[in-house]
Formats: sequence, structure tokens, C-alpha cells
Amino acid sequence: MTAVRTIPVRGGVKSLTWDGNDLVDLASGGRRWAPDGTERDTSVRWGFPFDRAALSPSGRYAAVWAERGTKGLVVEVERPVVVREVNRSYYHSKDYDYPLALGRLPDGREVLVHCPERYNELQVEDLVTGERLTAGPRGPVDVFHSRPEVSPDGRHLLAVGWVWSPIGVAALHDLTAALTDPAALDTDTLFAPHAGMEVEVGAACWLDAERLAVATGEETLDPDGDEGLGPLHLGVWSVPERRWLHRSPLERPTGTLLARGGQVLALYGHPRLLDAATGAVLAEWPEAELPEKDLCFGVTHVPSPVAALSPDGTRLAVARPDAVAVIDLPPHP
Repeated sequence: MTAVRTIPVRGGVKSLTWDGNDLVDLASGGRRWAPDGTERDTSVRWGFPFDRAALSPSGRYAAVWAERGTKGLVVEVERPVVVREVNRSYYHSKDYDYPLALGRLPDGREVLVHCPERYNELQVEDLVTGERLTAGPRGPVDVFHSRPEVSPDGRHLLAVGWVWSPIGVAALHDLTAALTDPAALDTDTLFAPHAGMEVEVGAACWLDAERLAVATGEETLDPDGDEGLGPLHLGVWSVPERRWLHRSPLERPTGTLLARGGQVLALYGHPRLLDAATGAVLAEWPEAELPEKDLCFGVTHVPSPVAALSPDGTRLAVARPDAVAVIDLPPHP
């Protein structure tokens, strides 16, 4: 097991992103920690209790938002300054995590994916200008979108969310098609019709431009069904082949997933490094305790783990109540 280095912090950490070897809390205005633990404070105050942040692919812009609120900002990172405000519907906003993702289209444009008007209607906007790129006739289904994620090549959109009763679900959309036919964001022809999913989806993430990692919970819609992916399993889905490449049982929920090539970091309770193909635990760090949050919704709000994987995949930083733990991950094969 690799060592865990601890950086003491004052007043807690709301978000984490990497800037070279430094760690930055953009939700707090840009507090920064050097590798030796030296903290550089910021005079920036957003004037709102944001508790989440994400960097754009270029690193020039970021979004900050309140996980169980209705408000967010797009900010320029270097200064940092507000570029524009974003919002989501109030409807059940306290019961599920704010749906927001940043990505880059194949033509290089950076985009914001969120649900600005309706809980069940994903929209794609130019990140900086706010130009709506998916304006047009829509036919949204009754699903609460919560964790969208743009594929690394910008061609597809993964969306994890939930439906009543409630139970977690996942959908996959053709993002390229949605730019000419916005209703493509309301129809999943790439995953749900083929995956045989009769169980609750707890989390999912992109492994690369063609593969998804999908983790299920213990709830099932059909106890007697022959699921494509069973309860408490980890699966790898091929987008071009529209089939499961791997399906493996798990001993416990994964919680939030962070991709690392053919591996995933599961953040339920404490960080665990899993082989995506087999579900095997390659390493774990129980001393880096994290919230036990397995779903993106719930009337009782368990905050999502505050964590950031370095761009080169060699380090994981996780926030603790009074410190940031930095884990040097095992070499990637």
C-alpha cells in the first residue's frame, strides 16, 4: 500500500482541483496548497455557499456550484472572476445533486451541460457565452438528471440520475447528434435498450472515449429477471459494440467513481482502487476516511466526497475535516 501524505488545512475544504503540483479550492475562491503544505489564501469571495467545483478541459475556466442548491457560476480561473451565473430548477433540488458537467466538443468548443429550466431536460451551452447549442423541439422523459459526464472525445454524454420510486438510472446520448437534433438528449438508443439493466445504477464514468464503467447497487426492479448487470456489480460497457465487455461482483457499493485508464477509484467510505475488468481491489486506503455516499439522490443529504485525481493519474487528493490527504497511487500498467 502506498503512503498517504497529509496537508493540514484551516476551516475545511469545499472542493479540490489540481493546478500542476498545487491543489486549489475554487469553491472557496481559490485557496491553494503547495506540495510542501504551504497555504496561499485568496481575497476572492463568491458571496454564496458553493461547495463543488470542476475544471474545463482547457483548465482556463471552471464551474462552482452548490451540490444541493440551485445556483452556480462559470469563472475564469487565473484571476479568478465570474464569467456568468447558472441556475437549475428548484423542483426537488434539495433531494439530489446538482446536474452539471464541463466538456469539449470535437470542434474544440468548451461546453456546459446542465438542466437550467427543467429537472428532466438536459441542455448544452457554450461555456463562456452561454449560447444555447441545443435549442429546439424536445420530448424529455420523467427522469431527474444528476451526474452528466461528457466523453473524452466530446461525442457522447453519459447521464446518471434517478426516477421514482426512487431508483438510480443511467442513460447515454449522442451529443454530436444533439447539436442538430436536440431531442437526441431525450432518447437513449446507445445503452438502456441494450444493457438489460433491471437494477439500480449507483455510479458510472467514462474509462475512455469508447468504454463506460457502471456500478450497480443492491436494489432491483425485477428480482427474478436475468439482468445484463446484476445487483452490486461493476460492468464495463462498449459504446460502439453496445454490449458488456466485463461484469464482476462487488463486496460493497463503489460510491463516486473516478476513471484511471482500465482502473477506477471508488470513493465510498474510503478510496479503493479497482480493476474495472474484474472488480478486484488493487489497493485501498481506509485511513483516508470519506463519506459513505452511494447514490446521487436522497432526502438525507450525505455530501459527495471532495476528491481530485491528478491529470497524469498518479495522485489522488481527498479532503478530510481538517486536512487534505494526498495518495501516491500504484504505478499504472
